Amino acid sequence: MTTEALGAAVEDVLRALRPATGTELSGGVGGAAALEPLVRDVLGALAAGAARRGGPVAAGAPDAAEAAVAEAFRTASGSAALGGLTELLAHGSADPADPACAAHLHCPPLAVAVAADLAVSALNPSQDSWDQAPAATALETLLLQELAAMLGYDPAEAAGVLTSGGTESNLMGLMLARDRVLGAATGRQIELTGVPRAGAGVGPGAPGGARPRILASAAAHFSVQRAAALLGLGEDSVIPVEVDSRLRMKAGALAAKLAQCVERGQLPVAIVATAGTTDTGAIDPLRECAELAAEYGAWLHVDAAYGGGALLSDRLAPLLDGIELADSVSLDWHKLGWQPAAAGIFLVRRSETYASLARRAVYLNPADDEEAGYPSLLGLSLRTTRRADAFKIAVTLRTLGREGLGRLVDACHELAVAGARAVAAHPRLELHGEGEPGGGDPVLTAFLFRYVPAEGAADEARTDHLNASLRRRLLREGAAVVGRTELPGVGPGRVRLKLTLLNPHATVAEVERLLDAVVAAGAVEEGL
Repeated sequence: MTTEALGAAVEDVLRALRPATGTELSGGVGGAAALEPLVRDVLGALAAGAARRGGPVAAGAPDAAEAAVAEAFRTASGSAALGGLTELLAHGSADPADPACAAHLHCPPLAVAVAADLAVSALNPSQDSWDQAPAATALETLLLQELAAMLGYDPAEAAGVLTSGGTESNLMGLMLARDRVLGAATGRQIELTGVPRAGAGVGPGAPGGARPRILASAAAHFSVQRAAALLGLGEDSVIPVEVDSRLRMKAGALAAKLAQCVERGQLPVAIVATAGTTDTGAIDPLRECAELAAEYGAWLHVDAAYGGGALLSDRLAPLLDGIELADSVSLDWHKLGWQPAAAGIFLVRRSETYASLARRAVYLNPADDEEAGYPSLLGLSLRTTRRADAFKIAVTLRTLGREGLGRLVDACHELAVAGARAVAAHPRLELHGEGEPGGGDPVLTAFLFRYVPAEGAADEARTDHLNASLRRRLLREGAAVVGRTELPGVGPGRVRLKLTLLNPHATVAEVERLLDAVVAAGAVEEGL
């Protein structure tokens, strides 16, 4: 065999041993080299898809978008699939970085956070045992101590975990409330130390048949009712408390509902106070809620998934006065934190209240490992396999600091205030809350408004229809993504449009152009 033939044969063998395209791994010494050309492909496809979209959302009706996706998915094949489907995703996504995309608590993530998230995806640590995530376990613990201090908790006494978002965090808060308060009432409270015995949980009722009750504002997130159902308490165990015109829970109404519960022989298990409702950013009276919770022996959970971002701002942080008195709190940094989802955070003021979640799985957190100094986060989460979502938050916090993130919060708040005032000044738009005590200025970064027909809103049903239809027109045309909601109550006249401004780089002029687009779409729908 010639030297050339031998070399060719060796090359054939080596080629056969190399991973097939698409089967390379992202970890190990060679992982970065395998990722590099693929990341370049993704970045190019993201740019191409965004350019082809040309706005906040691709124009077209839902059935056309579905057909395009189905065709691309059917024909994608081989090494071209990554770039082709990425471009499809970019083209067919609502882009929260576009100033005209302002419907939801859907933030444009910071590039540094996305880059950090790539590192987590490549390494794939799982937080259910130390030996799968040594550095990530330590980092999550340190991050949560820092966030607990920011909240006003004693970090040496508090505990917490990263979650998938406010829904999971609210479920955890109400689960602990059920186990602590209802458990104490039944005499079967789970012990504060050690791992609970099998079957040591509590049932759905208190002594004497007292029914457990959860009190939350009429504007609280729907996940409160969902959590009550999942916990076996039933959705009807959630008692809605009256809100004011700005959708804040009335402290007097809460006190009356609590007294009524006791009169009826019911057990107030938890009060859920909202710090940042999804529609108006309203913040319930947290300190009064804490005082009432203490008076009635109820657990106080604060849903600050949205409003928790105010903690980053020196100007807005006082809005959350009293949050440090809560037994548990939910925060979402994939809202006013500019993180890619998921970046939910659940914190409790006292670590011993976590007892009912503690679990021992001998293949994950054996007692002798923990005694030898190998910590476990398994007993802090409802999940087993769990991504290292703390890493991107830690990187962002160290890159920008609280002060830098606070400037982003302030920028969005200022933008919302300017936008609301532009609505108030427009003859064809009506700002929710204008002329009432406190005015129509946004609490956080969201506000409600509606388009008013040429003849005014005398026909409320028609006005509702116009506002709903103009929003869909903007979507079909790819011109804007504007939110839609309804005020509490019954009957027509409740439909409102919503802007949730989470892009700190957007300008007042861009928000005004968005409002002009709303008015133009309304005029077309009205037939003017």
